[in-house]
Amino acid sequence: MRVILASASERRHELLKKVVEDFEIKVSNFDEDSVKFLGDFSKYVIDLSKGKALEVGRQYMDEDVLIIGCDTIVAFDGRVLGKPKDKEQAFQMLKDLSGNTHGVYSGITLINPKKSIIISEAIYTEVRFSELSDDEIWGYIRTGEPMDKAGAYGIQGFGGIFVEEIKGCYYNVVGLPINKLNKMLKSLNK
Repeated sequence: MRVILASASERRHELLKKVVEDFEIKVSNFDEDSVKFLGDFSKYVIDLSKGKALEVGRQYMDEDVLIIGCDTIVAFDGRVLGKPKDKEQAFQMLKDLSGNTHGVYSGITLINPKKSIIISEAIYTEVRFSELSDDEIWGYIRTGEPMDKAGAYGIQGFGGIFVEEIKGCYYNVVGLPINKLNKMLKSLNK
């Protein structure tokens, strides 16, 4: 069966190769702002991942394909920390995370439009940052790495030096929880 990843993320492309040998990429044009955060992080990431997968799925209604949608957010102090809009917002996010514990949530949705199959799951990982000085934060921002990442850091890159402790799936923090995805794929083949 053809597998299609509904994501432009290079990190997700690389991680999916660990789970699925051959897949296509079709970037979703889903409007993420159409989903409002109402206090439930797991529901929010599932709704985002489902929206992405369904948007791509409309193009394959009569085909036996499997579409994978995923979304990852950083949650801190009851708020969703998305991708920073500018360097000042990146600084504030990293300042907030400094010396604190935050959550990373991912939603994964698998869709087969022809068979009307839709399954979604969420996963949570807890991450603790060391105390960061303003100089460390600005030095990291100058690398450019924080600007396209939820919560303004990449655990797989330079941002990994800030992580003091992690409880849960490392790959969830990178952006695609491959263990969870693999289990979901297996459940479809039962």
